[in-house]
Amino acid sequence: MANYEVVVPKLGESVIEATIMKWLKSEGEMIREDETLVEIATDKVDSEIVSPVSGKLIKKLFNEGDPVPVGTVFAILDISGEKAEKQAEKPENIELKPDASPAVLTVPAMPHAPESVPQQAIHTHDESGAAGNTRFYSPLVRSIALQENISFAELDEIPGTGKDDRITKQDVLNYLKDRRQGIKPVEHQAIAIAAAAPVVAPQTIQQIIPGSDRIVEMDRIRQLIASHMVKSVQTSPHVTSFQEVDMTRIVQWREKNKDAFQKRENEKLTFTPVFIEAIAKAVRDFPLINVSVDGTKVIIHKNVNIGMAVSLPNFNLIVPVIRNASEKSLLGIVKSVNDLAQRARISKLVPDEISGGTISLTNLGSFGTLMGTPIINQPQTAIVAVGAIKKRAVVIETPDGDTIAIRPVMMLSVTYDHRVIDGSLGGQFLNCIVQHLETFDNTQTI
Repeated sequence: MANYEVVVPKLGESVIEATIMKWLKSEGEMIREDETLVEIATDKVDSEIVSPVSGKLIKKLFNEGDPVPVGTVFAILDISGEKAEKQAEKPENIELKPDASPAVLTVPAMPHAPESVPQQAIHTHDESGAAGNTRFYSPLVRSIALQENISFAELDEIPGTGKDDRITKQDVLNYLKDRRQGIKPVEHQAIAIAAAAPVVAPQTIQQIIPGSDRIVEMDRIRQLIASHMVKSVQTSPHVTSFQEVDMTRIVQWREKNKDAFQKRENEKLTFTPVFIEAIAKAVRDFPLINVSVDGTKVIIHKNVNIGMAVSLPNFNLIVPVIRNASEKSLLGIVKSVNDLAQRARISKLVPDEISGGTISLTNLGSFGTLMGTPIINQPQTAIVAVGAIKKRAVVIETPDGDTIAIRPVMMLSVTYDHRVIDGSLGGQFLNCIVQHLETFDNTQTI
């Protein structure tokens, strides 16, 4: 009997353990390569571990609810019959390439872990025998395709929801269901994207009392957010400073450039990258804002990693990080913001992309809020909030006297940890951001 030890793979730079939430296979049950073995959870993501080989699960080394350190063996498979099984399912027009990748993650309901997916290579051919595009399919997907008479041309049209757009077992099953109902692949892709958008499972109603209130259980992510917020308030004495910003130059610049940028890059040009650029510049001027606290020690961070709060379709929140924001051009920040926000909403972020932030930004204005006092994202010590941009009558000071004019105005706030940031430093930092925004070069191109 040949045994294979399945380990918990690397889950991100700061993740050292995962909790087993649910076993999807029982001892003695057969599992195919690329099938999900177990659901796990960390303080950052909910994930699935798939089996890197085919075999029989002969031993579970941990129970549901147990924490398991990264790199620890948590299951043992008997793979005695794996080789013969693979040979039996190998069709003539499939070219196999060996792959000895370790156990990996797929994350349909939360961001993906940064591991490569073990798959076999399959070179597709059209009916004339000419070589087509190369695409990768797991043995399980190939087996289902053969059993259901799905041609290679059809496989090429199926959108994948796995890492690097790979096709999963569920993608094929959904395609078969849609094919029976007459749904085309393009429609199927829209359905798949919509299904991937939620980050957590829907809330489960524990108790419904007719004519009275409903009692619902928080999902795990909401519980983590709640715990994180309470801990932050208990840890840091929060102080918030506000200042008004004249957004005229930035609004004019965006109006002048957004259509051309959309046409050229097929991406939206929003205000968020401009805010991030201004924050990064201000942090360089006031580095003591970009710190964290360790007991009685203050850690001054060299890199400016700005967390960007993103609201998800299920009303939860995730904070991807724009790393080294002070070293990026405005175009580089735009690209990073659009990429991270888009992948956050369809659960395609990896754990490293939501960790390591040194200061955060939350855009309250996107929901029409004028101003706010956000809670600091520990272990950071400051968070910037921007409100809605509204046209108002304001006093304009000129060398020839004061005048009243209509201007697009925004409220800007900085909430900071009073243990290490006093009102003087917080106020100067806030004013520095305002100056960078109000003197924005509206003649620049992007």
